Amino acid sequence: MRWLDHREPMPASLRGAIIALGNFDGFHIGHQAVAGEAIQWARAEGRPAIVATFDPHPVRHFKPDTPPFRLTTLEQRQELYIAAGAAAMLVFHFNAELAGTSAEDFIADILIRRLGAHGVVTGEDFTFGQRAQGDVAMLAKRGAELGLQSRTVSPVEDGTAPVSSSRIRAALREGDCTTATELLTRPFAIRGIVQHGDKRGREIGYPTANLDIESYLRPRYGIYAVTGKVLATGEVLKGAANLGVRPQFDPPKELLEPHFFDFSGNLYGQEIEVAFHHFLRGEAKFESLEGLIAQMDQDCDTARALLA
Repeated sequence: MRWLDHREPMPASLRGAIIALGNFDGFHIGHQAVAGEAIQWARAEGRPAIVATFDPHPVRHFKPDTPPFRLTTLEQRQELYIAAGAAAMLVFHFNAELAGTSAEDFIADILIRRLGAHGVVTGEDFTFGQRAQGDVAMLAKRGAELGLQSRTVSPVEDGTAPVSSSRIRAALREGDCTTATELLTRPFAIRGIVQHGDKRGREIGYPTANLDIESYLRPRYGIYAVTGKVLATGEVLKGAANLGVRPQFDPPKELLEPHFFDFSGNLYGQEIEVAFHHFLRGEAKFESLEGLIAQMDQDCDTARALLA
């Protein structure tokens, strides 16, 4: 699958494509509906289908001090778009130049001239151009005048409200893995390189694979039943993980620390993806190390049962 840059000319083989336009960070049910419409349209006409995303997120450009909120990395998005059936991922690099591009120029210069799009699919609330002055009505009207077709997809509801990234983030901040998984159609997962730590877990019989959380949204701090996937081999491991600042130990350090059951291999330097299935409890400081170990025994038993 190709990884395309909006600042570069579109390869000839991908001109005339149908492009799903949006940020598609979590690639949740609603995003999948937009991408699915683009892919079906492209297949019906024998055209390539491209799914777009913006990186960094526009919010990061306009409000750089916003706390981390990403649900996926670019690499994760690329894999999700491949699985959906897209031929390529198009990355709009959101910077001052793109932010200052007028809605007219976004259609005429970027979508049509540079990218050679035949058609675009968006959600009904999609906006674009300087100060978000472009909307789906303008895209349909001006695009048609210039030979660009467009379609919109209505919001997807799960029976209570429209599915949105905001709802997923709120659920994760509450430790509600069930809702997040239902809206994403998969568990929320953090990917990273396993690093050396202070070996505290190993000393008490619970070795962990330590990961930085980086730009991901911070779910509720606490203990989770998780699965881990070793990307190099595809091996899937079950375990329990601490996400937070480890109040039992000094100095506090924010980490994701999964302990994988019945595993004795070496994961240092390897890339793994940790998926959050169930929230077990919040972080806590115990009066003794023995108390912590007893609780960890119980947490692992609970996680094993939930993941069985």
